[in-house]
Amino acid sequence: MDTSGILDRIPSAIRQKATAEQWNDYAWQLSHSFTTVDQLENVLDLSDEERHAFDLASHRLALRITPYFLSLVDAHDRSDPLRLQVIPRMGEMVVGAEEMEDPCGEDRDMVVPGLVHRYPDRVLLLCTNHCAGYCRYCTRSRMVSGAGGRRLRTDWKRAFQYIREHGEVRDVLLSGGDPLLLPDARLDSILTELQGIPHVEFLRVGSRVPIFLPQRVTEALCAMLRRHAPLFLSVHVNHPRELAPEAEAALARLADHGLPVGSQSVLLRGINDTLEIQRTLYHRLLRCRVRPYYLYQCDLIRGSRHFRTTIDTGLDIMRRLRGFTSGYALPQYVVDAPGGGGKVPLNPEYITARDEKTIRLINFSGRSYIYPNESFDSSFR
Repeated sequence: MDTSGILDRIPSAIRQKATAEQWNDYAWQLSHSFTTVDQLENVLDLSDEERHAFDLASHRLALRITPYFLSLVDAHDRSDPLRLQVIPRMGEMVVGAEEMEDPCGEDRDMVVPGLVHRYPDRVLLLCTNHCAGYCRYCTRSRMVSGAGGRRLRTDWKRAFQYIREHGEVRDVLLSGGDPLLLPDARLDSILTELQGIPHVEFLRVGSRVPIFLPQRVTEALCAMLRRHAPLFLSVHVNHPRELAPEAEAALARLADHGLPVGSQSVLLRGINDTLEIQRTLYHRLLRCRVRPYYLYQCDLIRGSRHFRTTIDTGLDIMRRLRGFTSGYALPQYVVDAPGGGGKVPLNPEYITARDEKTIRLINFSGRSYIYPNESFDSSFR
């Protein structure tokens, strides 16, 4: 897309003398990402708390922000919702007794290095430990970014062999890190290998690249992904402001190539925990031809208390969305049960009473209705 006018409005410290061609090159964006406090000092009005938090938190999760995404952040607003997701805060140093290094229990269900098999018919394949940007609430902060003591080392040969030997696996989700950071040829080879397994029916890719690094979503990448249909893309997006023109264009390219795209959002305190922001986000996503799919309760990752809302907050938002906007705009609110229980749907209560013959229901506007709950014999004698 033409970014010449947009570039004129980007501070020089973020633009780093980039031409329009360089700015639109995802390799340039990655190589010029902001990774240190000294770099950020020239761009953002950092607080003492943010500087101190970076010194303490950088050992557990690296800092990385693409120039593009940083250009969307308000340099002077320390409560900016985009800023809060990527800049360390001292809350990361407060670890609650309920928090875990591996809150989803993936290590327990890792059948070979890099391959998680929890649900009966699907597996999670971890492709890389790198992302275009690192979210401070990252569920896999123990293994991504290279800052911690652990490294992801996927055993590709054993992973493919495991899937071949388990005929019940029909669905493979590629995640990481971010699979879309892999070179086209490498990602193509992984998808080709998986599609060559007869019982694998479809593939999924989880990514935040269209939001952090939309320049990566090239025509060539989209065409390659299209060749592996049926393939579904799950895009991680949390706030309407993340859907800037470049991100919208990237999502349009994916949709134009016939790739089904859904969204995954995380409910985050002070960032998107209001009805207005959630509703605006889902409406914007639908206009981008992205179907809202999951709204996650923030996982119990170590140092995440300052991000987490109560479950009641999420239920209240879902209650106020249901019936007041189109069904397509409603994701499923879920919590990953701590320790590896898997996704548990969370829904407002619409059944208020029941007996052997009836169920009493309440609708979106609070009106009560009775529905029969009997099994009638419909045979003719």
